[in-house]
Amino acid sequence: MTDVVAQEEQPSPEPPQLPPVEPPRPHTVRLIDHDDLKRSRLTVLVRAFLVLPHLIWLTLYASVALFVALANWIVTLIKGRSPQRMHRWLVRYLRYTVYVYSYLYVLANPYPPFHGDQRSYTIDLQVEGPDDQRRLVTAFRLVLVIPAFVLSWVLSQVLQVIALLAWVIAIFLGRIPRGMEQLGLYCLRYQTQVYAYLLVVTDRYPTTAGN
Repeated sequence: MTDVVAQEEQPSPEPPQLPPVEPPRPHTVRLIDHDDLKRSRLTVLVRAFLVLPHLIWLTLYASVALFVALANWIVTLIKGRSPQRMHRWLVRYLRYTVYVYSYLYVLANPYPPFHGDQRSYTIDLQVEGPDDQRRLVTAFRLVLVIPAFVLSWVLSQVLQVIALLAWVIAIFLGRIPRGMEQLGLYCLRYQTQVYAYLLVVTDRYPTTAGN
């Protein structure tokens, strides 16, 4: 009887402690939001016309980016790292696309500059690197990007719907809701990560997480 009581009084063993969970590493391609949500009704009303010069310039910019990306792919495949100058040029191109599409889709209000200098717009792009890239991943980049590209296309349709709703709301209220802007930037961020992966700016795969 004494043995039974002694066993009952023994403290139960503590459960094993789980190892600490590290937060996911932020993506190397991130959007920085400094927008105040205010919109000019007049510029929103004619935004499709105001953005035309940027779309023309962006088309010319993209034609050059295609050749730079091809050269960047070859050099990265050989050396395992994107050259500093090519990386910097492609980042400027990606940043400019963020500026233009943020304005086009009513995710920002100021008229964007015709360049991709950092901290030049309310919606900015931050890209790390150049970092070492895996040659095998670089070699099959066009194949590996296909699933992400499909999702990017789906999000582009969502982004167009958001832009239409934001256009209507901004005309009536002179501002857009924070949640609508964040959802639009989520779509734009993923698209930018896809293009950064495709252009061999980074070998970090696009992510649907917040960063």
